Amino acid sequence: MDIRGKTALITGASRGIGRAIALEFAAQGVNRLLLVARDRQRLAEVAAEISALGVDVITLAVDLSQPIEVNIAVARAWRDHGPIHILVNCAGVAHQVPFLQTRLPQVQEEISTNLIGMYTITRLVARRMVAQREGVIVNVSSLMGKLAAPTMATYSATKFAILGFSQALRGELASHNVRVIALLPSLTDTDMVRHIKWFRWVVPMTPQQVARALVSGLAKGSNEILVGWQSHLAVWGNRLAPWFMEKVLSAAAPLPKNQPGLYPDLR
Repeated sequence: MDIRGKTALITGASRGIGRAIALEFAAQGVNRLLLVARDRQRLAEVAAEISALGVDVITLAVDLSQPIEVNIAVARAWRDHGPIHILVNCAGVAHQVPFLQTRLPQVQEEISTNLIGMYTITRLVARRMVAQREGVIVNVSSLMGKLAAPTMATYSATKFAILGFSQALRGELASHNVRVIALLPSLTDTDMVRHIKWFRWVVPMTPQQVARALVSGLAKGSNEILVGWQSHLAVWGNRLAPWFMEKVLSAAAPLPKNQPGLYPDLR
């Protein structure tokens, strides 16, 4: 797909990969950007950068976990700014904790943002794309959507789910000329992962590398876009020797050492 002259809506656009995608789209000639995030101030800062590139930009300070709020925002945006040609679902949260130490509120936050929020806005935009018989939906998964990682159980589960969601939608929407793409970056150096203990031997990517890979994948017509040589190596390794990759992941994960009192006695 050639993004020049198109209108794109990007969630999670105030920072990290979402911000980088917005800036890369602007540099590549997109006509209009609708930026969605909860942080109004950060959205304004990103919008100022994009406006300086001569691209029309609209900010939507919306909480994706609030369906009514999202419905109103999307309806108004479509009415006031015309059809949306590209939807990029980039909003997400991650909590790193051994499973036996997890807490339900953190699990609910990951599911609410990574899955329910994505579902809510995708349903609203996809229905309109089907009506206009044109559109591309990009769902940002992760390498952890292919290889689940210790200490990231719920996050990995949501990213696996995003791949399944994308595959199902791809089959349903193809006849309506709406493409569905999954973007799978490996560990990316963003605000979201600053509090996470990084896995051994993994070299983090930059958000700009992910954004450039997305633009390249769109031009090639890819259905799944793996970002970086580490991702390709890990996926091929998992296909050829999944038992070996599980051992590698366990060795690479920052698992806590067994200590008295670390886990509750459930006997």
